[in-house]
Amino acid sequence: MAKYLLLKHYRGAPAAVNDVPMDQWEPDEVSAHLQYMRDFATRLEGTGEFVDSQALSPDGTFVRYDGEGRPPVTDGPFAETKDLIAGWMVIDVETYERALELAGELSAAPGAGGKPIHEWLEVRPFYGEQSTATG
Repeated sequence: MAKYLLLKHYRGAPAAVNDVPMDQWEPDEVSAHLQYMRDFATRLEGTGEFVDSQALSPDGTFVRYDGEGRPPVTDGPFAETKDLIAGWMVIDVETYERALELAGELSAAPGAGGKPIHEWLEVRPFYGEQSTATG
């Protein structure tokens, strides 16, 4: 088994088919999207492939060590909103192909109008994990 991180981006990845920002969705569309994510995670819990997941706020601060005895630097440079991570899911699967299969399924979560988003997800193996990546 190898662990993979499935990253959902606010922006920065290629545009999704149903590319309507979540802050423009109706409340029931947001609820349906979140329910899809919960149902997906529950199904993977049943197969032993789910590790963890979290949705992230678009707010955040960059922090940098600035030397012994000095306070951390918290002002710029900042990532643009388009580059922020919206959330992530960690899976533990037998093959790279299975990681791609699950990421493809996750990208079909519903969005505006209840239609699948078809968003691009970033699939990254954990460092040091044995990966059977072919691409």
